[in-house]
Amino acid sequence: MSKLTDVPKRILIGRALRSDRLGETLLPKRVALPVFASDPLSSVAYAPGEVLLVLSIAGLSAYHFSPWIAVAVVVLMFTVVASYRQNVHAYPSGGGDYEVATTNLGPKAGLTVASALLVDYVLTVAVSISSGIENLGSAIPFVVENKVACAVGVIVLLTLMNLRGVRESGTLFAIPTYVFVAGVFLMIAWGAFRGGVLGDDMRAPTADFEIKPEHPGLAGFALLFLLLRAFSSGCAALTGVEAISNGVPGFRKPKSRNAATTLALMGLLAVTMFCGIIALAGATDVRMAENPAKDLVHNGVPLGPDYVQDPVISQVAEAVFGHGSLLFVVLAAATALVLFLAANTAYNGFPLLGSILAQDRYLPRQLHTRGDRLAFSNGIVLLAGAAALLVSIYGADSTRLIQLYIVGVFVSFTLSQTGMVRHWNRLLGTEKDPAERRRMVRSRAINAFGAFFTGLVLVVVLLTKFTHGAWVALLGMCIFYATMTAIRRHYDRVADEIAAPDTPSEDTVRPSRVHSVVLVSKVHRPALRALAYAKLLRSDTLEALTVNVDAEETRALRGEWERRGIDVPLKVLDSPYREVTRPVIEYVKSLRAQSPRDVVSVIIPEYVVGHWYEHFLHNQSALRLKGRLLFTPGVMVTSVPYQLESSEAAKLRARKRQDWAAPGSARRGPAERAKDTSPRT
Repeated sequence: MSKLTDVPKRILIGRALRSDRLGETLLPKRVALPVFASDPLSSVAYAPGEVLLVLSIAGLSAYHFSPWIAVAVVVLMFTVVASYRQNVHAYPSGGGDYEVATTNLGPKAGLTVASALLVDYVLTVAVSISSGIENLGSAIPFVVENKVACAVGVIVLLTLMNLRGVRESGTLFAIPTYVFVAGVFLMIAWGAFRGGVLGDDMRAPTADFEIKPEHPGLAGFALLFLLLRAFSSGCAALTGVEAISNGVPGFRKPKSRNAATTLALMGLLAVTMFCGIIALAGATDVRMAENPAKDLVHNGVPLGPDYVQDPVISQVAEAVFGHGSLLFVVLAAATALVLFLAANTAYNGFPLLGSILAQDRYLPRQLHTRGDRLAFSNGIVLLAGAAALLVSIYGADSTRLIQLYIVGVFVSFTLSQTGMVRHWNRLLGTEKDPAERRRMVRSRAINAFGAFFTGLVLVVVLLTKFTHGAWVALLGMCIFYATMTAIRRHYDRVADEIAAPDTPSEDTVRPSRVHSVVLVSKVHRPALRALAYAKLLRSDTLEALTVNVDAEETRALRGEWERRGIDVPLKVLDSPYREVTRPVIEYVKSLRAQSPRDVVSVIIPEYVVGHWYEHFLHNQSALRLKGRLLFTPGVMVTSVPYQLESSEAAKLRARKRQDWAAPGSARRGPAERAKDTSPRT
């Protein structure tokens, strides 16, 4: 199968990279920003809309609360950014929130953070791509009609891009991210100029619509609950902030300083764009509703099920730039692209966290190894599969998916900042330098405020979103936690079982005798080779074994055995029910029962074929036998291969492929040989 997949694999993901070229994949700040911060930067495309959607429940009058909600989100963003700047300096190894929580709060807290982040990364991919599909669907009806298929297709495309490596995928993602950021800033500046200087009346396409409130006249606790829910929806703008602290090893040196600078720049850009879009949405009279078919009314008539509600950023861009204008089209395209590429934050965070968890034996060890392009390929594929499943279940509906969102990220925020407070407390207990103590006290205060604020937001999110879908995210966290705990328990149990003892044990004691048994069905070349090999072992006893499933074939075998004068005794096992595996297993067990200190060596001749489809035609009985014998103590299984002509032809084809100029070989060049520095004799 490797022959069939090698060429397409090289075309899709590129040539393999040597392990010593890992340093070439490190990112400068200009590339690290779109790679690690595309999620929080792109979230401004849907976070303002989520705020207005929730406020619309109380009607148009509740829209005047949106600026205050934006201010609260800004304060929270700056708090989280300032807190994580302490994290990247204190823990630059890439463990991020997981390492902070594990080191300072214990393994259970660390595993809770890891579970929350894994769920959040999967949701990041699902929400970002679903939102991007909806933005693109406003211009291309085919995309809306086939949302799930298009979303899964984008996931596959992003997976292939990330399998090519962080550096290469980051370069591809940088252009649309910067175009999006520049487009939003241009929209904000041009909108402010038109409204504040020119006095133009900018109106969104929904400005003439009325909102039919689901719960009119909310006041008191009900209004407070609605505002808290709108705030929790706006907090989607903070998702992905932690990815930079998890990705510090991917930065160029000085790693911590570059990561902290990128984090600050990301926070400044995100809050400016978020506030600008909220302000322009109010200035252009954008109207949004959770159920636009019934709750949006035009001239007294509901818009009906055929109406497609465009995102806030699209409506604001149309009001500022004009429908169909070049800048409107460019921003719409960049928005859709950056929402697709926002998933790249998760594609970098999930595999890296999975690798760390695998190293700590909480996930399968295959997630710890790097692929051909020095990316954690297994983690990338696992993330893609989970996100595709989630998109399919929820029909690529970002409004439904976003209700599951941000629970996990605020769990990790809160536990991480609490862990950082304990980190500084521990260091302050031993630090004597006054200047260094002042710096630590300042950092502790930042992290303490961050822990308090994010913990408060977590409570708000749980209270306001639990019945709207957040329970699914909590269930996912519990499943991850239980699974990782079970995996760690298994690895620990296996490690204890296979640990080499300090005193002699039965594993180090030489067996009394070795009984060799050669399985034969006919007298042919593979069987003769297996018998010759068995004789070479000089076992205490040697016999050939066959199972009588056809009396005529067994008589023919006996006759050929005697005619050739083979000096190995042939034992025939009766099988009235025509089974092969069970009689052999029972016979081997009987040998072990007679002499428990002896070892039974079962030698099986096998064909080596050259084509993948030939495997289905040969060696099936041998595979079943080996599978059963592996569970039998004191039994050693040896395969004696016999190469058929097709395998020799396959070997010849392999040699020819080595001389063939595969895609990328011109760039790869000849392999460099290590210089022999040993002294000549």
